[in-house]
Amino acid sequence: MTRKGLILEGGAMRGLFSAGVMDVMMQNGIEFDGAVGVSAGAAFGCNYKSKQIGRAIRYNTQNSRNPRYSSLRSLLTSGDLFNAEFCYHTLPRTLDRFDVEAFRANPMEFYVVCTDVHTGEPVYHRLETADDTEMEWIRASASMPVVSKVVEVDGYSLLDGGIADSIPVRWFESIGYSHNVAVLTRPLEYLKEPASPVLLSMMKKYPKMAEAMKHRHEVYNETLEYIMEKEKNGDLFVIRPSAPLPIGRIEHSVAKLQETYSLGREAMEAQLEDLKAYLAR
Repeated sequence: MTRKGLILEGGAMRGLFSAGVMDVMMQNGIEFDGAVGVSAGAAFGCNYKSKQIGRAIRYNTQNSRNPRYSSLRSLLTSGDLFNAEFCYHTLPRTLDRFDVEAFRANPMEFYVVCTDVHTGEPVYHRLETADDTEMEWIRASASMPVVSKVVEVDGYSLLDGGIADSIPVRWFESIGYSHNVAVLTRPLEYLKEPASPVLLSMMKKYPKMAEAMKHRHEVYNETLEYIMEKEKNGDLFVIRPSAPLPIGRIEHSVAKLQETYSLGREAMEAQLEDLKAYLAR
């Protein structure tokens, strides 16, 4: 049986491009057997399983200037640029409620990718309940090195999944997803540059993590080659921005957040009929 999968790259606030793509998909009744999200792809992609159209752009624009959400103050007082308690517990439980019941009822499998700081290897974890522990897995996937504390959950010590596997196409194929759609947050011509020596030196407490960061650009760029080859052969459907997105990894401008989201919607609307044809094969 052909299993249809959705693969969501991260990129911090560039992920609002993916949020726009996903909202158009949901509005057109497009369903997948499973999805895997990395970093922002996990934080925003969980809304696909809970079927909450518009939630990602709504809470980001409403809280973009809230120091409890993301700020230097949060980094200095809590050790996390994106405040852990506010972003992953207070907000989804009380301020912009995450629909836990819908998440649990939807049979679509949903996975997140994290990086084990002690091994530098990816950890793939399926979320089923959206309870507080699973919210910590999403936080771990989106916790950028240096500006986030290491997340301790279920016996693992974790950070940003994008370090070890930014676009987990091969892994999704390895667990049986053969008919996949990848949403990227960089344009076609993008190639990742090596991490700065300063950044690597700041991770010296975790040498395996630093080593993974050192080689991240090589792994990422090789994955892009793999993706482009599969795309050329018609074995993978890819949605990506046509130009660099007008947004920083950390962004407080509501206008830029909205523009990035709108670009995602426009990209998906332009490819909607092609996507339907691909998924119907």
